[in-house]
This record gives sequence, C-alpha cells and structure tokens, in this order.
Amino acid sequence: MSKAVEQVIVEEVAPDYWEQACAELMKHDRILKKLIPKYGSVFLRTRGDAFTTLARAIVGQQISVAAAQSVWNRVLLASKNKVTPKNILGLNIEELRAAGLSGRKVEYIRDLADHFDSGRLHANQWKGMEDEAIIKELCDIRGIGRWTAEMFLMFNMVRPNILPLDDAGLIKAISLNYFSGEPVSRHEAREVAANWAPWRTVATWYMWRSLDPIPVEY
Repeated sequence: MSKAVEQVIVEEVAPDYWEQACAELMKHDRILKKLIPKYGSVFLRTRGDAFTTLARAIVGQQISVAAAQSVWNRVLLASKNKVTPKNILGLNIEELRAAGLSGRKVEYIRDLADHFDSGRLHANQWKGMEDEAIIKELCDIRGIGRWTAEMFLMFNMVRPNILPLDDAGLIKAISLNYFSGEPVSRHEAREVAANWAPWRTVATWYMWRSLDPIPVEY
C-alpha cells in the first residue's frame, strides 16, 4: 500500500462506535484481543448512496472484483457518469447489456432502479428502522438476498451488530481462528459470535482482515 493511500485512510473518520467496540471486543474475546491491534490503523469505510451501493452489489454478483469494476465503469459511462435510478431507467436493455451486464442482471438493476424511483422503498425511513425490517424490504427486490442486504447494512448504513452467516469468508475466518481450521456449522459460528454482541459488525470486519489485510468496500 502506498503512503498516499495510507494517508487517506488515516484522515477518514471511523464510525463513532468503533473505538468503544474494539475496546469491548478485546476485553471479552481472546482471539480479537490479539487480532485487533494488528489492524488498528484501519476501519470499516463506506462510500456512495444507497442506490449506488446496491447497484454495485448486483453488478458484482458471481464475478471477480476486477471484472465487476470493469463492468461498473462501463455502466457509469453509459449513465453519463452518474448511476441514479432515473439514469438507469433511461437506458434500454441493449445499452445495459453492451455495458457488460447479463440479461438477468439487467432485470435486477432495472427493478432496483424502479423500486427507488417509484418510492416503493422507505429509504428515507431506514435510519430509524430495525435491521431485520430493512433486510426484509431489500429482499423484496429481485436479485437482492439476505447477504447483499447485510452487506448494505454494514457498509452503507454502518450498522454495528450485523452477523452475515451466509458469508463464506466469515465462516472460514471463524474456522481458522477458533477451531484450528476444522469445518464450522452456522450454529457454531453463531455461538462464537454471541460473544461479539452488540458489535458483531466490527468483529466480522476483523475476521475478514485475518484472511485479507486489505479492507473491502461496497
């Protein structure tokens, strides 16, 4: 990582609960007590608005990070450098396919745009809604499942207590850190994570760091 990138990370602001969460997790969990200090200078970062975050998630489904970025760049170009619901709905199927989206992803991103544009989503009320209520609303959109909704809550809304049990990286990290690499069931993972509440987002983020020190963004 270049010094310029490191400087950007230092200057960004961590979620307001991050310091408290790290202190409490290190106090209550022997693994995180050793893990958190290794990555103390970085933290969960968010970018983009709600629609952009979810659109990027759809674009990135089942393809590599590099391929997803390439497709996203072309979607951005097609939508006049601003991916908004109106701009996506203003593109026809052929234009979206030409940007590299599969037929199914074209359906998904247009359905997402329609949900936002029509006001069917209560996006302006999400700040005051419970996690599960937001997940339920997002899962009504074609192409968005629980994992995508949980990534949205973590990376866009920065909710502190999300546990994405469908995330393969999290399960792998729990296996390596708590079970010496032995296979781990969802029940066992949930039992480990019970010790992380109410900061399961933060603990999950550090579990990811134990596999890959470079933070992921959505």
